[in-house]
This record gives sequence, C-alpha cells and structure tokens, in this order.
Amino acid sequence: QLVESGGALVQPGGSLSLSCAVSGLSLAYYNIGWFRQAPGKEREGISCISGRDGTQHHADSVQGRFSVSRDNAKKAAYLHINNLKLEDTAVYYCAAPLSPFSDCLFRPDQYHYWGQGTQVFVSS
Repeated sequence: QLVESGGALVQPGGSLSLSCAVSGLSLAYYNIGWFRQAPGKEREGISCISGRDGTQHHADSVQGRFSVSRDNAKKAAYLHINNLKLEDTAVYYCAAPLSPFSDCLFRPDQYHYWGQGTQVFVSS
C-alpha cells in the first residue's frame, strides 16, 4: 500500500515536499516512481528513485527543480519540488512496480501499486 501526503496550495516560486508512505513492500528493493496528472491531461511520469542503487531519474520537464529521496527505516519516499510553477498544479502520485530491482521508467503501465494521490495547487 502506498499513501501520499503533503499536497498544498503554494505560491509560485515556493517549495514543497511530498511524502509516500510504503507498506507491504521492501522499500529498499523497489523503485518508487512519481507521477502527476493535471486536469484534462494524461498522467505524466516525472521522477523515480531506483531500488537498485538509489539513483534519481527525472523527466526533462522537471529536471533541476525536482529531487527524490527515500528513508528505508521510515518506509517512506519523498518528492521535493523547488521553484514551483503554475504548470506544476496537478494531483501527484507515487507508485511501485510489481517486481523489485526493475528499471526506473516513466510509463504508468510499468507500475502496479499506486497511491490515491495528493493535490498540489500553485497559485498566486
């Protein structure tokens, strides 16, 4: 089970960290992917932290502003967002694949376990 939290209303230029609480999976072995879906748009893969080696992967659209981390002891993963923009407004999801030690991918169909999402509003 994955449960996101931390969504909020934030002004442009602000920062925000989202959390993903993980249960039922060994977080140390699984990729955690982050996705977002804006109204009227398809779900977009934005970031992933590798279960193999902890490396980060980011889509070009968020490179340099987004980072990911995880705390295996707390069984949680995090998405850190800096310099928020209006276009970052979306529901943000964390997800995990069916198998451990898989490649970090940004395709939703590569993920099996999903959280319910947390809303981020960016507005002045």
